[in-house]
Amino acid sequence: MKKILKIDDWFHPDGFPISVERREPQIQFEPHAHEFTELVIVTGGKCLHVTGNDSWELTAGDVFVISGAREHEYRNLIDLRLINILYQPQQLKLNLIDLPSVAGYHALFTLEPARIARQSTKKRLHLQGKELAPVMDMVERLESELLAREPGFGFVATATFMQIIATLARCYGRSPSPNSKALLRIGEALSHLEQNIHRAVDQQELANIAHMSQRSFLRVFQSAVGTSPLAWVIEQRIQRACSLLRSTDKQITEIAFEVGFNDSNYFTRQFTKSTSLSPRNYRMRRGLTS
Repeated sequence: MKKILKIDDWFHPDGFPISVERREPQIQFEPHAHEFTELVIVTGGKCLHVTGNDSWELTAGDVFVISGAREHEYRNLIDLRLINILYQPQQLKLNLIDLPSVAGYHALFTLEPARIARQSTKKRLHLQGKELAPVMDMVERLESELLAREPGFGFVATATFMQIIATLARCYGRSPSPNSKALLRIGEALSHLEQNIHRAVDQQELANIAHMSQRSFLRVFQSAVGTSPLAWVIEQRIQRACSLLRSTDKQITEIAFEVGFNDSNYFTRQFTKSTSLSPRNYRMRRGLTS
């Protein structure tokens, strides 16, 4: 039976959805998955990181993200030291503002975790010393806020975590490895989709942004993201609609148009397909008026 690390065991009782765990050194630990997402920064030593049938060597400076459902473990540990930033994406509800316009954000936090689950890759983000040092300073500030838990710590901790994410996204954008560059091209296409979420999906335009033929782009996008560009856009629109249904009393037709659908009946069908609830029932279950 797969071991799953539980939220209640790894986060503070007050429910704040960010936690930092240092492993200095990391001891042998059985294969496991999480109820949360894990951002891992390797600060020293080395090991073999195993996820499913894939494995690769980790050394100081390596950074990667493991989504909750993916089982992984560390083998052949040699003085391995890690910093794990644990977070619950659904509870954080970050306002990313313009961060999704950074291709490295999509590459590291969207594409890499998805690709870990679908295909082998041997090289991910690796920080040199001059890049790792400021990230470590931010991690220490985050740890201090989480330890002291003074009034307002949640705001400061979240802001610091967002700064870490943005810094790593920029670093990924400067990554020289061929694997990283390939994902960055898809990340650029995702950034374009994010910024033009209301527009119809133009697959040739996306292929041009990624510097690929349309056929190659669709194949690589499907492999990296796990779905087609159109399906990805629809899901993003549905997520935005869910937020508006929870937080406003706008009419459902108004929300449909606001998130990019030009047919309210089509919106309702896609929403129901994604959430198993109609927009009206989704809103009513959250105690809001229809």
